[in-house]
Amino acid sequence: MSSNRYVYGVVEQNEFEFDADAVGGADRVYTVDYQTLSAVVSDIDTTDPERTDEDSKAHDEVLRRVLERDDVDAVVPMQFGMAFKDNRTLKTVLRGARRAFTKALHEVDGHVELGVKLVADEDADLPREEIRDDVGGRLSEIAAGETDDDLFSDRLVLNRSYLVAQDDREAFGEVVDDVREEYGDLTVQYTGPWAPYNFVDIEIGAQR
Repeated sequence: MSSNRYVYGVVEQNEFEFDADAVGGADRVYTVDYQTLSAVVSDIDTTDPERTDEDSKAHDEVLRRVLERDDVDAVVPMQFGMAFKDNRTLKTVLRGARRAFTKALHEVDGHVELGVKLVADEDADLPREEIRDDVGGRLSEIAAGETDDDLFSDRLVLNRSYLVAQDDREAFGEVVDDVREEYGDLTVQYTGPWAPYNFVDIEIGAQR
């Protein structure tokens, strides 16, 4: 039996487990507690898992299922690949970063991350700044936070992640639908909900 713990994220103290197609071929996800925190984990054969498309999707899917739970208000996601040799090592990490995790959980409580991209056709002549200001302003009014644009392609007009309260998701989605109708010459890519990767920043120095 694998003794290593692969960590997906951290929630306020909670006890649950569920079956899942998890990272590294694991089939069960469960929690490991330390004081007011719980790490969401599965068992794995290594402390240095290889990042494959399959396991990356499994990591995100586990976090999505945790976010959808009625007894979870917030999750601080871990980046892919965080695995520790046993529960003792994991609890040492939780102890060392407890204040940071607690603060982050408070900041993202009741929120999820949503992604919006506006993609122009090749060589399309569009008032990009005007569109970005219009759409960005409307989405910002609803969101609690947003990232800066990452315009890694000439075709991208807007590319941002937004921190949105669960109660505002419907209203946010309605604005995206309106944008899709109003700007028919753009492709609107709307993704999520995701764990709020872009809105927490916790450095953990731990022996793996």
